[in-house]
Amino acid sequence: MNLLIHDLNEKEYKKISGDYEGYEVVSDNGSIKPCVGCFNCWNKDPGRCVVKDGYENMGYLIHHADEVVVIGKYTYGGFSGSIKNIFDRCLGYVLPHFELVNNETHHQKRYNEIKPFTFIFYGHQISEEEKECARRYVTAVCTNFRAQVKEVIFKEDNKKVKIPDRGEYKAEGKIVLLNASTRVKGNTAKLAVELQKRLNRETEIINLVKYLNDNDKLLKELEDVSTIVLCEPLYVDGLPSQLIRFMEKFEEDYKGKNKRIYALANMGLYESEQLVNLFEGIKQWCTKMGFEYGGGLGVGAGELVGGFMEAVPFGKWPTSKIARGMDKLAEAINYNYITEDIYREPAFPRSLYMAIANSGWKRMAKANGLKPKDLYRQL
Repeated sequence: MNLLIHDLNEKEYKKISGDYEGYEVVSDNGSIKPCVGCFNCWNKDPGRCVVKDGYENMGYLIHHADEVVVIGKYTYGGFSGSIKNIFDRCLGYVLPHFELVNNETHHQKRYNEIKPFTFIFYGHQISEEEKECARRYVTAVCTNFRAQVKEVIFKEDNKKVKIPDRGEYKAEGKIVLLNASTRVKGNTAKLAVELQKRLNRETEIINLVKYLNDNDKLLKELEDVSTIVLCEPLYVDGLPSQLIRFMEKFEEDYKGKNKRIYALANMGLYESEQLVNLFEGIKQWCTKMGFEYGGGLGVGAGELVGGFMEAVPFGKWPTSKIARGMDKLAEAINYNYITEDIYREPAFPRSLYMAIANSGWKRMAKANGLKPKDLYRQL
């Protein structure tokens, strides 16, 4: 069995369906929910998502496919929102445990296999720089999925892409920190609160999860906001699907003035520079929107950082370097200038972080009535 994941509409898919006869086909049928970041596919029902909407067995489907083909619109450095939503729900395909691959932390294999993936991107005038970004992104995805990039294909038309001229950016009104995590009290929210403390203008934290079924309402709320900080966790090596979907909506419907966009991102992997694809996605969205990208702060080992933030004042060891990076980002926002992306990890040994994380999954399994070996379950 081969697996096809696509974001084509019914008319578009009919044109190519004959090429994929006999494939298991997965697309967004309107019922898919975003990943809720609960990690239950690792420590409660290993290998299977606990959100029962018809997409809970994506890891199983990948495992049982001889080959996976992905057809999607090139969107902000990688997948469209609907394709990314499907990939975000594949987390159970790998294990929660860390190991080093090319001197980077990645998840261990659940299955003893290297699955071949073919990626087919379509869109308008995909530049060589964008193609390179797409290749880099799918390489990162497959490295973490412990899979193989068999081929990356681009199918583009010559339709011109017009970048809107929104005029000069003016820092006016309040600053909005948009928490794009589905965990409204998670590590992303904790970091957003610390950034809010450092800003000298009126600031509001808005949780995207409250607007998942009403992006129009959120778009309206943000129309007159000149400065937005996108706060998000890394999901499958890029932006979480719920944020991409909102960005797509923004690109489609926003007709207002220029904005400046900053970013505050974190992830469970240790090396913060693995957030480069996420930041690239925001930059490309800003370009298409005619917005200014102001820079961002990327935080590695986010779960460790979040834990220490509850036990030790932020800015003390081991979050001191992260706090200094946040000070720089806050200064850029407060004094209205553009900064470079800043990457920070906690002042904590990577090897010890990995050991603590790997042993922690065993404790969580036990708390859920599982034996440690159950974490390695294969479906």
